[in-house]
Amino acid sequence: MAAAVRQVLGDSLGYLYPAALRVALRTDIAGHLTDGPKTAAQLAELTGVHAPSLHRILRFLATRGIFREDTVSAFHLTPAAHVLRTDVPYSVRPAALLFTDEMYWQPAGRLEDTVRDGSTAFNDIFGAPLFDYIQGEGEREQLFTDAMDTMSMTEQSGIVSSYDFPETGTVIDLAGGLGGFLRTLLAANPGLRGVLLERESVLRRHKLDDPAIEGRWETAVGDFFQAVPPGADFYVLKRIIHDKSDADSVRILRTVRSAMSEQSRLLIVDVVRPDADISPSATISDVLMLTVFDGRERSEEELEELLSAADLKSLRVIPTPGALSIVEVAAV
Repeated sequence: MAAAVRQVLGDSLGYLYPAALRVALRTDIAGHLTDGPKTAAQLAELTGVHAPSLHRILRFLATRGIFREDTVSAFHLTPAAHVLRTDVPYSVRPAALLFTDEMYWQPAGRLEDTVRDGSTAFNDIFGAPLFDYIQGEGEREQLFTDAMDTMSMTEQSGIVSSYDFPETGTVIDLAGGLGGFLRTLLAANPGLRGVLLERESVLRRHKLDDPAIEGRWETAVGDFFQAVPPGADFYVLKRIIHDKSDADSVRILRTVRSAMSEQSRLLIVDVVRPDADISPSATISDVLMLTVFDGRERSEEELEELLSAADLKSLRVIPTPGALSIVEVAAV
């Protein structure tokens, strides 16, 4: 019983951890420790914050494996702190900044309202759905796009290697962010050409300028709610459907369907929720979709219902090394 009490009370204060983590992110503590350990006083001098308060925050984070405090009260990088740096491969700093931003934080504080009425509180708090709210709002849009690019880096190679692409053809990555996934796909398949469809403000920062894929890509400004370029061999919706409502998902799928030929394939790359033994990561992601968006992590059956409403059908579900699966889709 004592252990249960400690667990519940500790979990009730769980919000303090992401708050403390955000302090470390915003002050770039990990970056300041790159050249060696420092005390809280030294770090406070570098960052312009209150030294005793910073010491207490870093000591708390050390209990979670973010930093390590030695016997002379100097703080060291740990593996978990290392990936908060900006200058390392697979840095999660942009994603952690997004997940601890008020755009995610405030709707979580009103999760009870969401459960009562079935809709995210985001729209009520910020005056518009997330994607409308960040559009054209430079700092917020960049934060979200960089976070998605960071997350994609850890999974895109495994996804590309899990699908047997043909030797030639055209792939359109719909709302593909900065183009990291498309770049990886084209580099692994030298006979393919690619199109990155995105908002103009996102395309200005694309990452497709890579000698390995030179001459085989182009960008296109577009909105998958309105229209997508017709006649491609493959259309990709990666981490798109899961943060959309059923109604918006069907709208997107119908738009893609109208552009597809009978030979085209749509690849939906998302979590496909099993009926049992759901992983903790998929469960967390599902609650995040509930909290910030009006989406969900769907089962294969739920995805098939959406596809049917758009005159599409699932051909197969292909697992990848990570949490995502590839749902291969054809026109009916």
